[in-house]
Amino acid sequence: MLTKEDLECLDRKGISEDTFNEQLQRFQEGFPYMKVERAAVVGDGISVIEDDEKSAYLDGWKSYLAQSHDVVKFVPASGAASRMFKSLYAFLDSEGELTDSEKTFFDRISDFAFYSELNAKCKRNEGREISRLLDLDKQKTIVENLLTKKGLNYGFLPKGLLLFHNYQEAPRTPFEEHMVEGALYAKDSKGKIKLHFTVSNEHLPYFKSIFDSKNNFYAYRFGADYDVSFSVQKPSTDTIAVDMNNNPFRSNGELLFRPGGHGALIENLNSIDADIIFIKNIDNVTLDAYKQATIEYKSILAGLLIKVQKKIFEFQAYLDSDDISDDQIQKMLNFCETTLFVSNRFNPMDTRENKIAYLKMILNRPLRVCGMVKNEGEPGGGPFLCQNPNGTVSAQILESSQFDLSDETQKEILNSSTHFNPVDLVCAVKNYRGEKYDLTKFIDGNTGFISYKSKDGKELKALELPGLWNGAMSDWNTLFVEVPIDTFTPVKVVNDLLRPVHQG
Repeated sequence: MLTKEDLECLDRKGISEDTFNEQLQRFQEGFPYMKVERAAVVGDGISVIEDDEKSAYLDGWKSYLAQSHDVVKFVPASGAASRMFKSLYAFLDSEGELTDSEKTFFDRISDFAFYSELNAKCKRNEGREISRLLDLDKQKTIVENLLTKKGLNYGFLPKGLLLFHNYQEAPRTPFEEHMVEGALYAKDSKGKIKLHFTVSNEHLPYFKSIFDSKNNFYAYRFGADYDVSFSVQKPSTDTIAVDMNNNPFRSNGELLFRPGGHGALIENLNSIDADIIFIKNIDNVTLDAYKQATIEYKSILAGLLIKVQKKIFEFQAYLDSDDISDDQIQKMLNFCETTLFVSNRFNPMDTRENKIAYLKMILNRPLRVCGMVKNEGEPGGGPFLCQNPNGTVSAQILESSQFDLSDETQKEILNSSTHFNPVDLVCAVKNYRGEKYDLTKFIDGNTGFISYKSKDGKELKALELPGLWNGAMSDWNTLFVEVPIDTFTPVKVVNDLLRPVHQG
């Protein structure tokens, strides 16, 4: 039974009773596994751009930017950096010897871009430099100055605000690196660069402060006019937590809601009115010296997107006319199967009218090109060809949790995957008339999952919404393209910053 206070809580968040009850039902019923037909591999679902094709795509994207199109770089940046420092938090609570990762951290501490600022904090707070604190075996004191409020407070800040890279002029945050990237592949003919960051409310002032202090520097350097905007995850996308018996979880008598995961950001993405949107995670950045591969392939993916979109627009215009031949219909069906990898083997189309209706359904959807990296053991969703509720088979990005691993055939398909998605997407979100799609209409609500967490020492279940590039984009047209591993340089743990791509 919902109390008056519960109903008021729902109202404040913008969550209806129906949505609340649907979420509770999800915990009872769970989520169905995907019906995966096969892994997408090179030659079957994944394209490789040959050297002699690159220049055409690069020129196509350059030409597109020279025209009056709105291009936005969309960066999810709300995640806290606390997981990045998991080993250091464990170190603070430990009494034993240093682990190998902790030894590496302290041995190479001067190589981190935040070293100078951390050293200054240590001198102010402890009266000693880092080198002297190390001599005195005061490693925990150093970590406290790194992670806590008395020092740099890195345990509170999101990754986007941490100093990642050293440069001669000044160290840079990932936020700044995305400003640089935007200038190198998303600047329009008027010099405008549009960037959008999803952040948390508590961190928004920090991001704005960095932008205000750095805007003039980067604008002058790249001859650019930066248009940077921010949004926060909507409270209406929070999900109810439940106890182990699937009853609403309460903390101090109040319903406990949790953020619905990055799938909630489809609402933020949907609010952006642009022709082309690049999507890339905040921590997937590198030094200028290593940016060339990223710049080249972002432009290639965008050039391919433009080429395929042009063909789709041509077909959509045909479909809306009264004069369309059977040959044209067949050409479109072939295009859907061989270029978009959408087939309709489970729902045969027996009439011309049915074929036209099917083509209108398939072609009238947002389009995305997804960079795929050869799997070298890094975690991440992979490319697969899956059966959908509407009777089609299409390209999807799936996580391992979406597979029924008790089914040996499905397990083999998962294990046969050769690539993963490093969150490298270029999206087109308008139809041929220039009307923006409502992206919330293309979500597969059956692709969320349930995770296990704790609160106040008690176990709970949390509901994760369909992932942004997974189920939230389930009904998009999708192209998979192989991109080099050089374009994937994430920072998941602090010692990743010691890799050559972050050190130079």
